[in-house]
Amino acid sequence: MSASIIDGKAFAAGIREKVAEHVARIKSEAGITPGLAVVLVGEDPASQVYVRSKGKQTIEAGMASFEHKLDASTSEEVLLALIAKLNADPAVHGILVQLPLPDHLNSDLVINSIDPAKDVDGFHISNVGLLATGQKAMVPCTPLGCLLLLRDLMGSLSGKNAVVIGRSNIVGKPMAQLLLGDSCTVTIAHSRTKDLPDVVRRADIVVAAVGRPEMVKGEWIAEGAVVIDVGINRIERDGKQILVGDVDFASALPRASAITPVPGGVGPMTIACLLANTVTACCRANGLAEPEGLTI
Repeated sequence: MSASIIDGKAFAAGIREKVAEHVARIKSEAGITPGLAVVLVGEDPASQVYVRSKGKQTIEAGMASFEHKLDASTSEEVLLALIAKLNADPAVHGILVQLPLPDHLNSDLVINSIDPAKDVDGFHISNVGLLATGQKAMVPCTPLGCLLLLRDLMGSLSGKNAVVIGRSNIVGKPMAQLLLGDSCTVTIAHSRTKDLPDVVRRADIVVAAVGRPEMVKGEWIAEGAVVIDVGINRIERDGKQILVGDVDFASALPRASAITPVPGGVGPMTIACLLANTVTACCRANGLAEPEGLTI
């Protein structure tokens, strides 16, 4: 058996098409243009590329894009004042502060200053609590993308055994909450879990988000399991810099029933779900019907 390779790039394109359709409907029926504000502090090269891509895809979907680029030396007071201004701006439905922030800025303070209803990253403590208690929340983009991929591939997830490898606030913990919400039996594992290979072998669904290149070996994967690889690690191989996931793709391929590649799997879903979250936030703010298939 060889796993089918999940085309996250194509699936993300479909999500962006749905977003564009909903944006056009909202403009036509309500006269409202969903707006996303992205705040970038400093000149981190990877963040700059990511912000440019977000801005481009926002505009392509028909939404309003507001970019705020601040010097690395920007004070906390100035950054918080900008966020307060965006919170109060009715044209802005989603606010994203690009991480990581410079060391002199308190990331938790900054994120928690965003209006939870506009927190399209889903990182605000209020959204974390709402998600954990099964209430309506803004959901972190990468876990949301993983869930949409799993639902599309497997249909109902009810009763499936799922192992999430990684316990970060950004992916691991919210991913586990989403899987619980779909009635999976969920284990959160990590690099210090005893007998980790045996834990993984019991899973119908494996979500790897541990941040270690090719840590999860093919022999850990149960025959027919679905593998979602969230990892993006840059390593050198044969004298070249390449991207690999947290799963050893080559050895997992013969055992899994389906697997996401790196790159081209989960990665493209993150920005697509950011756009989806912005549309959802716009609908909630204006009492409009939420877009089907773009949220939980």
